[in-house]
Amino acid sequence: MADMINVTEESFASEVLKADLPVLVDFSAVWCGPCKMLDPLVKQLAGEWEGRVKVVKVDADQCPEIVGQYGVMGIPTLILFKDGQVAERLSGYQPKDKLVKKFSPHF
Repeated sequence: MADMINVTEESFASEVLKADLPVLVDFSAVWCGPCKMLDPLVKQLAGEWEGRVKVVKVDADQCPEIVGQYGVMGIPTLILFKDGQVAERLSGYQPKDKLVKKFSPHF
């Protein structure tokens, strides 16, 4: 499992929008049960996709402007950014195979 970078409102543009690779952003919160269930899957995928996609985490409580800007209505929400634009999104806990099927066609 790979460690993920925690992105803040200050680092979001440089880490996500200006990244050379597609970036999967995991919007979550420490108190969120489904987020805790999804976390190991996202870390596992970060390791499997290393070199093809960058995986980062955004604490929804700490980054309300980013949450509002991208219309995150519930957590966990995963948004894949490609060339600074939203390419795909998925909300709620999902099994690994569904995550792979949804996001891997983009990289």
